[in-house]
Amino acid sequence: MAELDELDQALLRELQRDARRTNRELAAATGVSPSTSLERVRSMRERGIIRGFLLDVDLAEIGRPVQALIALRVRPPSRRVIEAFREWVTLLPETVGVFVVSGGEDFLVHVAVPDNDALYAFVIDRLTQRPEVADVRTSVVYEHIRPRVITPVKKK
Repeated sequence: MAELDELDQALLRELQRDARRTNRELAAATGVSPSTSLERVRSMRERGIIRGFLLDVDLAEIGRPVQALIALRVRPPSRRVIEAFREWVTLLPETVGVFVVSGGEDFLVHVAVPDNDALYAFVIDRLTQRPEVADVRTSVVYEHIRPRVITPVKKK
């Protein structure tokens, strides 16, 4: 786990609120000089704390208002089968996210599609046609809420 002091945490908070800020704006928001801000952000990128900057897209506005979480079990549960399925499902245009999980399922796949017919077709025509897919359970997402700022855990 990376060491993050109060300034690093403040910079992370501000960048999570708006990653498009200029370095000068970021420095002013955190009360440091632009050179200090730039060096700290650069250090967090080099240490892998900041992995990149992502665009938050409104799925409904781009024609994909129906979201679902699809729980899948694959058989046989081998590394080769799991890795091959993970790579395949990640590349599908409907896929928003893939979670490899423990428990009763092997995967949770987050998808976004135009409508319920498209969701049905995705599950029936794409997923269940795969020979390794043993079980599929689909849950429609009514609302997707994510916190905008994720606070680091302090070391004990």
